[in-house]
Amino acid sequence: MGTLADDSLSKRAALMRESLQKSQIITDSMVSILGSFDHRLSALESAMRPTQIRTHSIRKASENIDRTLKAAEVTLAQFDVYRQAEARILKGPHEDLEGYLTAIDRLRGNIQFFSRSKNYKSNEGVLNQTNNLLAKAIAKLEEEFKHRIASYSKPLEPEHLFECLPVSLRPSPEGESGGNHHSSNHANGNPADSAVYIPPTLIPPKILPLLHNLADQMIQAGHHQEVLRTYKDARSPALEESLRKLGVEKLSKDDVQKMPWEALEAKIGNWIHFMRIAVKLLFAGERKVCDQIFEGFETLGDQCFAEATTGSVSMLLSFGDAIAKSKRSPEKLFVLLDMYEIMRELHSEIGSLFKGKACSEIRESALNLTKRLAKTAQDTFGDFEEAVEKDATKTAVSDGTVHPLTSYVINYVKFLFDYQSTLKQLFQEFETRDGSHSQLADVTLRIMQALQTNLDGKSKQYRDPALTHLFLMNNIHYMVRSVRRSEAKDLLGDDWVQRHRRIVQQHANQYKRMAWSKILQHLSVQGLTSSGGSGSLSGADGGSSSNASRAMVKDRFKTFNMQFEELHQKQSQWTVPDTELRESLRLAVAEVLLPAYRSFVKRFGPLVESGKTPQKYIKYTAEDLEHMLGEFFDEKSRNETKR
Repeated sequence: MGTLADDSLSKRAALMRESLQKSQIITDSMVSILGSFDHRLSALESAMRPTQIRTHSIRKASENIDRTLKAAEVTLAQFDVYRQAEARILKGPHEDLEGYLTAIDRLRGNIQFFSRSKNYKSNEGVLNQTNNLLAKAIAKLEEEFKHRIASYSKPLEPEHLFECLPVSLRPSPEGESGGNHHSSNHANGNPADSAVYIPPTLIPPKILPLLHNLADQMIQAGHHQEVLRTYKDARSPALEESLRKLGVEKLSKDDVQKMPWEALEAKIGNWIHFMRIAVKLLFAGERKVCDQIFEGFETLGDQCFAEATTGSVSMLLSFGDAIAKSKRSPEKLFVLLDMYEIMRELHSEIGSLFKGKACSEIRESALNLTKRLAKTAQDTFGDFEEAVEKDATKTAVSDGTVHPLTSYVINYVKFLFDYQSTLKQLFQEFETRDGSHSQLADVTLRIMQALQTNLDGKSKQYRDPALTHLFLMNNIHYMVRSVRRSEAKDLLGDDWVQRHRRIVQQHANQYKRMAWSKILQHLSVQGLTSSGGSGSLSGADGGSSSNASRAMVKDRFKTFNMQFEELHQKQSQWTVPDTELRESLRLAVAEVLLPAYRSFVKRFGPLVESGKTPQKYIKYTAEDLEHMLGEFFDEKSRNETKR
């Protein structure tokens, strides 16, 4: 078994060797074939290389030709753009402005193209030609901008501006300018504050985009100064003429000084109205135009707005300056406050309209005028106080009534309280140490004291001491009554009112003493007693008339009648204008005089009545005297008696 097995393995091994040998032969044969193939490929590749090189060169050349053709086409297209733009520009912008502006944009693109094309041999010449054409185009554009803006820059008629005002501020049907400077309620705020103003259309809205495009092209061309000059030349005269048509005048300090007060006051009232119209309507409309034309060019827009409005603003502010610098007088205080008030009212709007560095001088001018008006008004306060104290008018008030100075000063003070909010702001302009409320109180107290000092001096002009006290009673009572009925009461306080009421009463008491003490002495029993005799009468009741001399009693009656008639004649010419004060004064005299007269007649009348012609001595009953007292101090009764 073992031998068979060994034989079998030997055979298998022999077969495997044979197979391996055949595989080796095949492998060697394949290597030989592949080597031969590689040799052939190398030979082929060597043979093909010149052809490949030529093919690559041809392909590169083709690509270069294509690029060159395309570049040529683009360049030719730019020449075509130039020719088209040139044809459009030579026609001018007037007929088709949008097309003209498009041509300019394309021309600018043309310049950019040739500026980038460094390899183009005639590049410099083409650029020069294109830039020259662009310069001509911009020149024509400037003419168009000038023409367009000038044709739409016409002055506005006053009626057009009035239509934009709130109804409450429009002129009356009679043609007077609205906004009377004393008509607004200063204490409760100015009604114009909440009114709606609609700025007028200065240039049609459809034109503004075209003007914007024109300005845009000029600015891109670096023609900023030309834009500024053109805008100013067109807009400035239109605005100034609009104000002149409205009635604005440029007056100097001398012009103001020579003008009658009534005419000047009317012009100031109009100026206040014009300031509102100018700022809230005219300048607001101009700012709207400027912002739209120069959208995207704010700095230049501010410059154009400043140049266009400077002349108009100067026209308005010069009048205010002339008033502020003119000679001060008391009657100017309230118009100064009115002018200061309108400048304060318009302050924020002036700031927002005249924004930017270019408008800084205009803003400064407006602020300076506001401060100058405030200073002049404050100085006028001081002048008024001094003028009241030193007033030396010879205006006679022979009847002891309220002096014109008193009514003038009190009305002046009442007007001050119509301006409380304005005065508060005015005091804050210069002083911070005290509250504005106390400052106004101090000013009012000083004015009132100055008036009293002057009245004391004027009262000494009367020869009759009774009339002196009646005059002071009337005038101080008028002051107290006016204060009690106005806002001055809250400012001066109850103490001031009560103190001055006592002063009124003191003068009333002094009047009674000076006027009536002498005549009342004749109704006393003193000096009527004697040792008796044929001329005496024994009283039934043993009264004090028993020893009175008939002659002395007659003399007393006679003297009383004469003095009372003198008092009646004189004091019926005197005046106590306040009804309540007049009645209380008559009653105070009657309460003293009539009981004394009744008592005297009752006690001593029988002595006279028993003699001859008693009516010669007892001329009046107590009722007669009471009726005659009713004629004292009454101007109305005096006038009726004259008729």
